[in-house]
Amino acid sequence: MVIYDPLMTISVTEFKAKCLHLIRQVEAHGTSIDIVRRGRVVARLTSAVPLDGRPRGKPWERLRGTGRLEAAPSESMLSDSDFEAAH
Repeated sequence: MVIYDPLMTISVTEFKAKCLHLIRQVEAHGTSIDIVRRGRVVARLTSAVPLDGRPRGKPWERLRGTGRLEAAPSESMLSDSDFEAAH
């Protein structure tokens, strides 16, 4: 069994002949495969779930829990002069 490298590029014809095997490889190893027609990438086969098993989700959802609160909940980050400047 061939293990494809993570930066693999194959032709549409080769993908068609080996698609089930390639899908299993991407699923098992988390790699991506660029599919090329006439030297131009027309599609990319990428794992839907990372190897750690957690679903990818939307980028902004993946940021949840990574921030830090720099002030107390009742404390404002703006001074009174910042509010006066806005008027």
